[in-house]
Amino acid sequence: MKAVLCKTLGPARDLVLEDVASPQPKKNEILLDVQAAGVNFPDTLIIEGKYQFQPPLPFSPGGEAAGVVAAVGENAGAFKVGDRVMALTGWGAFAEQVAVPFHNVLPIPAGMDFTTAAAFGMTYGTSMHALRQRGQLQAGETLLVLGASGGVGLAAVEIGKAMGARVIAAASSAEKLAVAKAAGADELIDYSQASLREEIKRLTGGQGVDVIYDPVGGELFEQAVRGLAWNGRLLVVGFASGSIPQLAANLVLLKGAALLGVFWGAFAQRQPEDNAANFKQLFAWHAEGKVKPLVSQTYPLAEAGAAIEKLGQRQAVGKLVVLAR
Repeated sequence: MKAVLCKTLGPARDLVLEDVASPQPKKNEILLDVQAAGVNFPDTLIIEGKYQFQPPLPFSPGGEAAGVVAAVGENAGAFKVGDRVMALTGWGAFAEQVAVPFHNVLPIPAGMDFTTAAAFGMTYGTSMHALRQRGQLQAGETLLVLGASGGVGLAAVEIGKAMGARVIAAASSAEKLAVAKAAGADELIDYSQASLREEIKRLTGGQGVDVIYDPVGGELFEQAVRGLAWNGRLLVVGFASGSIPQLAANLVLLKGAALLGVFWGAFAQRQPEDNAANFKQLFAWHAEGKVKPLVSQTYPLAEAGAAIEKLGQRQAVGKLVVLAR
């Protein structure tokens, strides 16, 4: 089979496409014929050795895939050859085949194509867990989404609206904000043109926002904390800016606020029943047209490195997907 390989830790341009032996499913695993694979921020980190875990070299990046079950290992659940599924792989998805533990696999609902399925799992799984279990967002509350034009950001906008919140989308350009507006955002903040903190004040009558979804980090973090309402919750989702912020703890004290970490991958492993319930709701919303990934560009397998590079440079709007076949 063909696979994109990371042979040495470094930039995406160093990735190569080679023929390798097909994996064989072990106990509790299924073998997936990959049709499409989503590109996510962890892909930019794992190839440089900067992610929370690191596979041995050489390896294929790619943390999520959609395709067809090609083989089933021993004790691999109820899946059978030919099933259409989506999978959280950790790595290995930028290849024609990948072996995955069956508990990381979900059936693709009727009416969802492979490209959409490849763009769905990680972004919507992350954002649903963030807003439901961590932020406990309530109908009528105000949600601020930073980086609102990216994959997880747009998912948070859509989920926030589906949960009945007033959603303020923040991004770094008018073009990106137009995408967030189309996804349902009620209000917009261009933080390249105005102070995030002052715009939050203006849009909330000085009250602040109840929940902040932050996949960006960096210099916006402190402004965001200062924009929280009393008993507000700030969700630490990621650091797309490349900078992990530090904060004076008294700001949290004065707001009666909570800073909440969001690590969906660990949640899915530790609380599989809650994760399954989240996806049951997400799939229902998808069927109703309330949530749908914006796939702005697809790439052939040979150009997976270019997709990772574009995402790492924060040039992507919505979701990028690699087509394996």
